[in-house]
Amino acid sequence: MSSVAVIDYGMGNLHSIAKALQHAAPDVDVQIVADPELILQADRVVFPGVGAIRDCMQALNQSGLSAVIQSVAKTKPFLGICLGMQALLTDNEENGNTKCLDILPGHVVRFSDGLQDSEGNKLKIPHMGWNQVHFLPHPLWDNIPQDSRFYFVHSYYAIPDDTAVIAATTEYPDAFACALAQDNVFAVQFHPEKSQAVGLQLLNNFLHWNGQI
Repeated sequence: MSSVAVIDYGMGNLHSIAKALQHAAPDVDVQIVADPELILQADRVVFPGVGAIRDCMQALNQSGLSAVIQSVAKTKPFLGICLGMQALLTDNEENGNTKCLDILPGHVVRFSDGLQDSEGNKLKIPHMGWNQVHFLPHPLWDNIPQDSRFYFVHSYYAIPDDTAVIAATTEYPDAFACALAQDNVFAVQFHPEKSQAVGLQLLNNFLHWNGQI
């Protein structure tokens, strides 16, 4: 049976993503794990995250999981979700430019204050709720209609150094990268576990993905 490790570094509701993964693919063994050896042994790895990036990176560095993530992100199908996506970049301007994992070179910045939609209505920060995702070809989008809506909750967004890694964009009000892909790594700003049928389809695609584009 194929296995997937959901990285437990002491932050976030991991049971919701684990439950969604198991629902998406009942034939896969889903485990919430903090043990580096178990993470290294899994066939696939999911790196979820919520909260402040400084606390996230502190927990990863103190537990030794930073090195584990940098290792598995080179060797097996890897999915980063929300803060788990942001942590893959070089740094995050929250809390005075927090140093991150630098797996996907680039920066994470906060939405500007005073954002307005096309009708002049003020847009709230954090960006919260359902929004359309426009994607480029990738196996993780299989059987998902173009411009499907996914669920977001975030105040910061990623700006990769190399635009070629952008796998999807969302508008708020301008387009920003909401999914990144490089080799065996795929990362999303939205929450697939909260995105109903399309989110479950993305998780199913990941759980049967061989890590190749």
